[in-house]
Amino acid sequence: MANRLTKIYTRTGDKGKTGLADGSRVDKFNERIESLGNIDELNSIIGIILIENLPADKKTILEKIQHDLFDIGGELSIPNHMVIDEVKINFLENSLDEMNNDLPSLKEFILPGGCKASSFCHLARTVCRRVERNLFKLTQTEKVNESSLKYINRLSDFLFVLARFLNKTNEFSDVFWKKE
Repeated sequence: MANRLTKIYTRTGDKGKTGLADGSRVDKFNERIESLGNIDELNSIIGIILIENLPADKKTILEKIQHDLFDIGGELSIPNHMVIDEVKINFLENSLDEMNNDLPSLKEFILPGGCKASSFCHLARTVCRRVERNLFKLTQTEKVNESSLKYINRLSDFLFVLARFLNKTNEFSDVFWKKE
């Protein structure tokens, strides 16, 4: 692969603007840039989950998700560019269903907690929900790939189920909410 970045700082953002991959410049507080930053944060938290002791198949799925999130960032960086499709959504749904089949039905709300990996999944889930809110806000003024919106929605569900799965795998109980 050729060198893409020979210099990390460019000074082009010093006045509050940043560049999109199509060459256009936007404010750093632009909703598109806010969404990109939140996707980057989500991807970073998934990186933290990946350093935990996870089953190999779950690591593989999370690594694929990291690439998909980077692709969604690419879609946002190049307006009207679309990479995420129904195949990626179906993969996520099938992975979620497979994990969920081995879990007991929920009769109570659960709180974030249990093992460390599960807690990180809950953190990722909450950031994923923020990504979803940002992307839907962005749709009020700009086009966003509908498949990416669905993917992010399924991803938050996947992370919830993964948190429960990891608690079970690591012999931790889910933390149930208790109504006082």
